This record gives sequence, structure tokens and C-alpha cells, in this order.
Amino acid sequence: MSNTEEKSLNFIEEIVEKWMEEHPGKKILTRFPPEPNGYLHIGHAKSICLNFGLAKKYGGATNLRFDDTNPVKEDVEYVDSIREDVRWLGFDWKQELYASDYFDQLYNYAVQLIKAGKAYVDFSSPEEIAQQKGSPTEPGTNSPFRDTPVDENVMLFEKMKNGEFADGACTLRAKIDMTHVNMHMRDPLMYRIKHAHHHRTGDKWCIYPMYDFAHGQSDSIEQITHSICTLEFVPHRELYDWYIEHLGIFPSRQYEFARLNLNYTVMSKRYLLKLVNEGVVSGWDDPRMPTICGLRRRGYTPASIREFCDRIGVAKRENTIDVSLLEFCIRQDLENSAHRVMAVLDPVKLVIVNYDDISTEAIFCENIPGNETAGVHEMAFGRELWIEREDFMVDPPKGYFRLQPDPDHVVRLKYAYIIQYVDHINDENGLVKEVHVRYHPDSKSGQDQSGIKVKTALHWVPKQAIPAEIRLYDRLFSEENPTTESTPNPSSLIINREALLEPYCANAEPGKSYQFFRLGYFCLDKDSDGQKLVFNKTVGLKDTFSKK
Repeated sequence: MSNTEEKSLNFIEEIVEKWMEEHPGKKILTRFPPEPNGYLHIGHAKSICLNFGLAKKYGGATNLRFDDTNPVKEDVEYVDSIREDVRWLGFDWKQELYASDYFDQLYNYAVQLIKAGKAYVDFSSPEEIAQQKGSPTEPGTNSPFRDTPVDENVMLFEKMKNGEFADGACTLRAKIDMTHVNMHMRDPLMYRIKHAHHHRTGDKWCIYPMYDFAHGQSDSIEQITHSICTLEFVPHRELYDWYIEHLGIFPSRQYEFARLNLNYTVMSKRYLLKLVNEGVVSGWDDPRMPTICGLRRRGYTPASIREFCDRIGVAKRENTIDVSLLEFCIRQDLENSAHRVMAVLDPVKLVIVNYDDISTEAIFCENIPGNETAGVHEMAFGRELWIEREDFMVDPPKGYFRLQPDPDHVVRLKYAYIIQYVDHINDENGLVKEVHVRYHPDSKSGQDQSGIKVKTALHWVPKQAIPAEIRLYDRLFSEENPTTESTPNPSSLIINREALLEPYCANAEPGKSYQFFRLGYFCLDKDSDGQKLVFNKTVGLKDTFSKK
């Protein structure tokens, strides 16, 4: 979207601007609080762009805070990947913090609530607690441990901290209202026992705070002014405010926006982990995955993802975005930056019978057509070349303008000469093995004196072309609205090991994108080495999925 284009404020920006009017001279402080139990996906990118983008727009800052309150599922590997993804998207944080930084303070907050008669230790089983909660249409019932004396609760909670109870033996619950219309307010859990090693605190703790108790208090400790989360946390807001009010701490406020839903995409961390563990994909960074590292490996750029997040905007209601918009954004970005190169995926030899079998000449190819500053690169043109098999047909249908047996039909080789058919040779299986043509010496691109008009230009590679493996990726699901029960698209990856590329590609840079003429955008994969080049297809030149 043009930088000069006027944009109306979204509802979060309106809230921020009103806050700034009410708090002159103060800066906003947001946070991005991922749980380090998996890799970030495109849905997280929306939250990252929103939180960091707001801070940048209004002169504030953003903290990166890891919500590491569940040691069983969390790992340093995920922490490292989250850092990398946020930086790759183009953002940096004011402070890197962890919920575990506040474990001592959160424990003291819990004791404060216990002493105020607003929390108690409960020995009810998970099943009993669920039954006590009631239902949205029926009030809950009080736990038999709800009226335990304050001093005894203080002592029991300390025993929980000291490891004197087994996992699941008891919990700490807030004492609010078991008849409350909001189920989250019916004496919610504050702490549970988990004798598990934590990636930062080791074995110091065997009790860990629940999300609802840790999150708002962590925001308050950091003095977050705008705690922005997705709509599923709307019912949690009342509890968020209750804890802050009854602890008498800095009044952070929670605001909710609609999360990102993409068609043809599943973004459940649990399901993505299942795909990895079952070998359906090669890993979290498989280019078919909606993870940020998967999109990066596939060839998506930070600018394209930021543009996508900007285009979809910030809404109050859930909706589903067409993934073709994301594909449009990467096409738009790469159109002006990706070097054009020649690649032939299904090669057939082309022999120019009237070209000297010893000589070659330099053909100059524009790196980015219309952009003189991008320069050119050379490709050797000679008697023997390679073209796409589909660019020659013995018995072509009506409207086919590529190379064909009609002696009066002509085509141009891109950046080179006009050619016309002479004959062809089949192999033992009846497939075309070689196509023989004549060229017009006075028809060279840029110097054409032939006066011959052509309708089609074919891409090609020289005899000295280099082999490559091309991985053709499609959407991981062919269902428009897949669920965690959906079966992945069996054609989401097709590997081509017969491709030939022009020699210019030998110097391809990892992660850099190239446009293969007429085929789409591709980038060099990390699996490439000195013996083999591997390219991933990022996206086609136009949306063809909907036509399948």
C-alpha cells in the first residue's frame, strides 16, 4: 500500500490516541508474549506487526516476554526461534523478559491474596473442580476447602512451594464467586503443582502460575499500557482486571482484536507439531508450513508479510482471509527485486542446424526488465540448447503458438534469435528426444533486421546448463476450510531432479529470490551444497490454485 495513501485509524489506534490525550507526555508500552512451546506462525506475525507497529507509530516501545509458565512443553529451541523470527520480520524489543523472571513476585502476590481471604488451597480433584464450576446456564457450587482459615492456607501454600505435595494433589484457587455469569470468575486456578525442570529456573520451583494469574501481573510489573491479545481472551479480561484491582498494582489494560484465520491453512500449534512428529513435513521450517521460518525458507520476505498484515487490518470480528492475498503480497514484492533467470524443468535438446557447431556468442539478459540499475548478466548461445518439453508439440491443438512442425511457424528464443522447425528425433519410447531448427541470423533481439513477426518467446538454457533439484510446493491442504482432522494435500510437494538452470544460478545466494521465466519465483534452499543446487518454488506468477 502506498506510503502516501491516507488510511483511517483502526480501533486499537483510536484507543491509543485517546490514551495519549489523557496521558500527555507518556509513552505507550506494548508487549509480545509468546509461549515458547512451538514455532511462530503467520497468525503470530499479525500480532507481532500490531504490537511493534503501534509502538513504532506512536513513539513507544515493545517488550518481548516469554510466557514460560509450563516447563513440560517449553524449550530453549523455541525461545531461540522466536527471537530470530521477530528480528527477521524487522522488529526489535526494548527488553527481553520472561514470566519466570517474576516467579518470586507472583508467589508474593498469591500470598497477599491468601492473607486477604481471596485465595485458598484446594485438594479437590480436577474432575471435582470441573463439576463444582457448573455450566453457563447453571451456577457452580463451593469447594469444601473454600472456607479453610487464612493461616492454614498460607501454611499449605508454602508446603506446595516446598514440594511437600505430589503433582495434582492440590491447587491454589482465587476466591471470587461460584455463581458468577462468567465461568472464568468461578474460583479460577492460580497455581498448580508440577515437579518438572524449568529451562531457566531449573528445579527451584515445583509450583507454577496459571496463565490468567501470570499474564496480567507480568503486564503490570512491566507497566504495559496496552495489553493487546486476540478475541478468545475477551472472557478472561474480567479476571485480568480483578487480579490487578485486588492486588492494587499498576493498572495495565487488556484489548482484544480478531486473530488471523487463513483458508487452506491450519495454525493449531498442536496439529503442526503432530505433522512434524509424524513426518508428514520435514520439520517446523518445511516450506509448506504456515510457520514464519517455513515461509522464510520458502522465499517469503519480511516486507511481504508486513504488507499482508497491513492489508488485512485490525478487526473486532473473526473472519477468514484468502491466502491468495498473502501470495499476491510476495509476488508484488519480488516483482521489483528478483533477478530473472532461465530454468528448464523438463528439458528437451534443441539443435540449431545452421549454427556453427564450434562458435558461441554472449547473450545479455536483463536482471530486472525495465530496471537499468539492476544490470545484466551473460549467457552463452550456441548450436545446442535446452528448452521445455511442453514448448514443442508434434500435433498441437488450435491456439498453440509455441514451437511446432509447421515450417512456416516461427518463435523467438528469449533475448536471442527467431527459429523455425526442421525436424525432430524420438527416443525408443516414442518421446521427443531432439528438436532440430533453423535460426535467422539477422533476428537477434535488440538488433532484429529480419522483419519477421512472432507471437511467442521461449525460455531456454545453454548446453553448459547446470543441474538442479527443484521443489515445487503447493498448499498443504486442498480443503478451503481444513480442520485438525483434515488430510494434507498429497500433491503439496513435487520434487523435480531433472531441471537445468543457466550457469548464472551457480552463484545464487541462500535465501535470495529469483524469477524463473514463465515458471514463478524460486529461492535457493539451505539443502544446497557444492554438489547440488536445490531451489524452492515460492509462488507462481499468477494465482492458478482456484482454477484447479
